[in-house]
Amino acid sequence: MTNETGSLKQTIAVSLTNYLDAGAIVAGASGLTLWQNYLGLTEVHLGWLNFISANCLGAALGAIVGGFLADKYGRKFIYTYNLLVYMLGVLLVVCSVNYPMLLCGFLVTGISVGIGVPASWTYISESSEIDKRGRNICISQMSWGVGPMIILLLGMFFAPGGYLFGWVEALAHAVGGPALSGDALNVFSSRVVFFSLFLVALIAWNMQRKLEESHEWTATQQAAAAKGEDRGLLHAFRVLFDNRTAIRTVLYLVTIYLTWNLVASVMGFFQPHIYETAGGVDNEQANWMNCIQWAIIVLTTFVLSFVIDRIRHKWLYILGLLFAISAWVIIVGIGVNGPAGLWAFAILWGIEGGISVQIFYALWGSELFPAKFRAGAQGLMFFVVRSLSAVWGLVFTFIYGEHGEGFTIAAYCMIALLLISLIVGVAGCPDTRGKSLEQITRERYGEA
Repeated sequence: MTNETGSLKQTIAVSLTNYLDAGAIVAGASGLTLWQNYLGLTEVHLGWLNFISANCLGAALGAIVGGFLADKYGRKFIYTYNLLVYMLGVLLVVCSVNYPMLLCGFLVTGISVGIGVPASWTYISESSEIDKRGRNICISQMSWGVGPMIILLLGMFFAPGGYLFGWVEALAHAVGGPALSGDALNVFSSRVVFFSLFLVALIAWNMQRKLEESHEWTATQQAAAAKGEDRGLLHAFRVLFDNRTAIRTVLYLVTIYLTWNLVASVMGFFQPHIYETAGGVDNEQANWMNCIQWAIIVLTTFVLSFVIDRIRHKWLYILGLLFAISAWVIIVGIGVNGPAGLWAFAILWGIEGGISVQIFYALWGSELFPAKFRAGAQGLMFFVVRSLSAVWGLVFTFIYGEHGEGFTIAAYCMIALLLISLIVGVAGCPDTRGKSLEQITRERYGEA
């Protein structure tokens, strides 16, 4: 176990993975209309971008591989190499001149995000003090809010007509020639935003590759080697599915996270686009509303970090989902076409995001499994959730329509999903506060 200062430093370094995850999703979302105009994309094209991105399938594929790699070769192994893949992905987006290239960039970036997430939450929990696990997960989640907030600000400043678009225009003409104009010029603002992610990934990679290996993972590997146990990937996968407690835990966590994430993934990728098409605001207004919402998320998570290790998780979980359901009920009642409905939704969804299901999923997912398949179990669950979210993203584009004519039907679907997450989550909420990971493992799986 590390001291408090050490665990905080490690949490901050690892949390940059979450900044890059959310940043990749929002960078794509904030520039979606620009890429659509530049490449002549339809709503179906946008749905496929979401389908294979860090928001859905790309992350799903990366997670199931990354989780078991982290259990086999260690958490540090992921931090040594993974962000190199991420940097390749964002550079592909920066240099995209056609739809297949853009699609490939989104996919590679998404795979890297998926590889990093299970190792990230696992490493944070394993390096935290008993009474600081919730706090450190909240710090990690805050970076998931800071990333979108900064990316949206950059998107607005660099966007056509933004304060810094003159710099973008000068860069675009330097790269593409003085004749570059119209949509080809405007999309350079999105290229610059994605390049900022490359720079952050470079800094994060340099920090993360210097991290020490998780002491709990090292101890587990040494104990397995001393007993002559099989430490292969297939064995870890088989052990996971041979244990009834592990299977029940997987089903519980997948249910609460999936039903919430089907809503959150759509909002993470399509929210500015929805504000523009269904809400009738321009791109700058949509991005400002989204940016303010992310600021609310960060502030709420910051407050939560002081109480999450002291208050029963069940009450906090209920509170977050009540805000989420209220946001959708109000926007259905007031309507999406006026500022009152849009702002009420943005504020309530922002508060929900600061007490989101994802915080508790990340915390419980890293607490409720033994170290030998802790990251692998998270990778498997993340794969299931993000894969189904990818399919839902395609379905959503058909429900929503080209101009938001199906928004109300989509909203009722969101309310139903959130209600399921609330009911199942409350019914199976675990009591892990104040317990070490070893104690939780013994209570759930026995001494063996």
